Amino acid sequence: MTLQQLRYLIAIAEYGSINAAAQNLYASQSNLSTAIKELEQELGITVFTRSNRGVTLTNDGTELLGYAHQVIEQADMLERRYATGTDKHLRLAVSTQHYAFSVQAFVNVVEQCEGDDYEFILRESSTGEIIDDVRTFRSEVGVLYTDGFNRRVLQKAFDDADVAYAPLFDARVHVFVGEHHPLAGSRLLAPEDLEPYPRYSFEQGTANSFYYSEEPLSYLPHERNIRISDRGTLTNLLTSHNGYTLSTGVLSSEMQSGIASIPLDVDERMQVGYIMHNERRPSPLLLRYIDELHAIIKANPSVEARPA
Repeated sequence: MTLQQLRYLIAIAEYGSINAAAQNLYASQSNLSTAIKELEQELGITVFTRSNRGVTLTNDGTELLGYAHQVIEQADMLERRYATGTDKHLRLAVSTQHYAFSVQAFVNVVEQCEGDDYEFILRESSTGEIIDDVRTFRSEVGVLYTDGFNRRVLQKAFDDADVAYAPLFDARVHVFVGEHHPLAGSRLLAPEDLEPYPRYSFEQGTANSFYYSEEPLSYLPHERNIRISDRGTLTNLLTSHNGYTLSTGVLSSEMQSGIASIPLDVDERMQVGYIMHNERRPSPLLLRYIDELHAIIKANPSVEARPA
């Protein structure tokens, strides 16, 4: 077993295919395939299952990936500790639900690392993909929300994935509408006020259940639903049409001018937090990202920040 084989393993798991990993590593696809095949033969396990869509880690592969990350992190630490005249290579991979504050924290960290050698990855993903990204070490941290309705189901998923959840803030449920929406001038809304308008929500893929929804009160029936997969489309829909979505009330800078955030008169409360794998030791860069999350939330008056 070599460090190179472990680095190939991590890259293939990261990019989801041998071809994509080879392109990003500027290596040949055959070299990566051979390295993984030799690793499987040496250990007597199957690391990946292969299909036309790419590769997927097996249970044995997931366990090996966890060890590989630890070995490579330690090897990189040794190189940084004893190498001279070399720059540090910084890496941060974040998976998040579609929250502007988590993106802003990511951007803030990137801006602080100007001139450094780094690789930053941000994935705005579905709830199930976020948990799986952290479980398989594809991402170092995942940002998502829980509430009284989904918390028990998600906690079971966290336990199964061997990840720990830490809360960031609690928030009242808010309605997002465009500034020209008939409800935009309201100071407080009731659920029945929303019934005439389309509901926008983020599509959750194969795990498209009420418990994995990014929006609170997703279990309430609604006659008109529009599901999307990215924040840009949501912003366009909100500013151009008379629909709505439910969220934390934290508006991003690009949403401030065209979208109104109105409290919803319900008892439900949202809690947004982050998950990390129990076997991962957070890097200084990851800790910096978490600090940025806390700073952004602390500066927002519409939510109740949790202690850092």
